[in-house]
Amino acid sequence: MSTDRLDSALAAIDDVNAEHPPTLEHSRRVHGWVRRLRPDGASDALLLAARACHVRRWEVPRSSYPDGRAGYLKWRRDLYRRQADIAASLVREAGYDDDTAARVADLVAKRTPRASDPDAQTLEDALCLVFVETEYADLAARTDPQKMAAIVDKTVAKMSPEARKEAAELGLSWRV
Repeated sequence: MSTDRLDSALAAIDDVNAEHPPTLEHSRRVHGWVRRLRPDGASDALLLAARACHVRRWEVPRSSYPDGRAGYLKWRRDLYRRQADIAASLVREAGYDDDTAARVADLVAKRTPRASDPDAQTLEDALCLVFVETEYADLAARTDPQKMAAIVDKTVAKMSPEARKEAAELGLSWRV
């Protein structure tokens, strides 16, 4: 691992994310959770994907797609592809090879199954934990309890047992 190259790539991603401070904060939180979940050391690709998972997301508002589930799913798929392309480009510009850039893109675009890819699971865990930390309480306060239960169930289903434990330790009263 080249610390200079990693630092350079993280700085480039942060520079882009700084154009939208909430995204910068979110990406840093995801990155922090990845480091916490992988205390033995995460790969550069995983750390970069964590920092780039929502890069330039603010430029494509949900309202630019049709209402409803189909519109939401198309928006999300398009965002994953777009964010993956941007992340790969930033990683290459920082001196990483095409294989590493492709790995970052695959993680950002969620193209690898969590069940068979520990990095994909760690990234999903980190994303879920940031949701629990920063969005859960507000969403629960304005969402029908039955719908919220379904959201919680879907979130928990995506998380590893270790991440579920971390979520419970955040002191939230939800089913983990």
